[in-house]
Amino acid sequence: MKETKKFVRRCFELNYDALSEEVIDRVKYLFLDYTGVAARGSLSDSSGPVHNFILNCDKTNDGAAVVGTYMRASPPYAAIANGTAAHSLELDDVVNEASLHPAVAIMSAALAAINISRCSGKEFIGAIVAGYEMMIKLGVSLDPSVHYEMGFHPTGTCGTMGAAITTAKILRLNLKTMINTLGIAGSMAAGSMEFLTEGAFTKRLHPGWAAHSGLMAALLAREDFTGPDTIIEGRYGFLHMYSTGSDPSKFLKDWGDPYEIMRTSIKPHACCRYKQGPIDCILKMMHEYNLNALDIKRVILGVLKAGFPIVTEPKESKNNPRSVVDAQFSMPFGAAVAILYGKATLDEYTMEKIGSSEVKEMMQRVSCVEDHEIEKSFPKKWPASATLVTKNGKEYSARIDYPKGDPKNPLTWDELIEKFRSLVSPVFPITERNHIIDKIRSLEQVEDLNTFSTHLLKS
Repeated sequence: MKETKKFVRRCFELNYDALSEEVIDRVKYLFLDYTGVAARGSLSDSSGPVHNFILNCDKTNDGAAVVGTYMRASPPYAAIANGTAAHSLELDDVVNEASLHPAVAIMSAALAAINISRCSGKEFIGAIVAGYEMMIKLGVSLDPSVHYEMGFHPTGTCGTMGAAITTAKILRLNLKTMINTLGIAGSMAAGSMEFLTEGAFTKRLHPGWAAHSGLMAALLAREDFTGPDTIIEGRYGFLHMYSTGSDPSKFLKDWGDPYEIMRTSIKPHACCRYKQGPIDCILKMMHEYNLNALDIKRVILGVLKAGFPIVTEPKESKNNPRSVVDAQFSMPFGAAVAILYGKATLDEYTMEKIGSSEVKEMMQRVSCVEDHEIEKSFPKKWPASATLVTKNGKEYSARIDYPKGDPKNPLTWDELIEKFRSLVSPVFPITERNHIIDKIRSLEQVEDLNTFSTHLLKS
């Protein structure tokens, strides 16, 4: 018992000086990735309505940066905008075992909070590690497959709690106030998976709302508003409210061994994480065996069972995406563009490709099946398998245990920087891109991050 108090104390005591060089480097690595997806996400079709909403409701000219735009906004509004934008591309970081996306909630809250309280790069790094620890351990403890089955999106629910901890640390709240922050945040966590029904924008809002809620919880607690100090383990606490399969023993297990931020993956493909492994298998075979899309007769993909209701079912709608959101969560679409174009980037996830007759025809050749072999190591690993059958009867098969971008199969710093440059090329000029990269790679030397945030705006 008393999981809430014990965990928050650990987060409260965590600081930069206790972190290894490897952990510090990982924060910078993931912050650059977040900055890229947030900046490019500001151009997404779902970001326009959020920006208009802010312009109509918020008259602040000297607030927090809305990344990739000319706008500043009151921190709670900036948190919504940045979190929603960063999640819109389906290119944000992800944790396999917890099945959630940490940066879009936690870093969006952090960027908003630094506008309220002066924050150094070192303080920022410690706050981010603590937020990741809270968010990811909650996700693992819930049993994400059960959480999903109940209709919840863990990025939205667990993200609220992670954002609350990160914000509380940036605001330098004392231990009692930080516990109240988490208690308040527990009544703000939300995120429905019903967006899958018709490809609505609401999934993209989940981390934005989580960042907003975590920030608001900390600000309320700072004014002596109280929250329950048993919000994690209590009878009506988070672990009981959001899952029928939760395991509280996992929440405090292996603190800092390693820190959860070290288990976080980067996405190379612009789609749901459950699609990444099968796409990797396809690209590997197409390249290794010099296959031509015209030669492919059938595609059989081994997809993790937990991903079936997200990327393969119902079959009719997954074979006929009507929007970019639909396509991002359609395994047949991801397979088709990988075969036809040799990649599954933002350039492929467009309405033009969705309406393409050759993409539609290739999708009809794709079958998704449950592969019992790949289930054996899930969720520690996120394996995938694929078989390509050619028109001349030859079969080619591949299996991967760790999708590209996983900590066991990572993008190098050079590959990450290439991803960043590609994403932000329509947003920032070359000189600004280089400045952002240099500043983030030396983040611990920055004395006031709010000054740095100016470089995240269009000039």
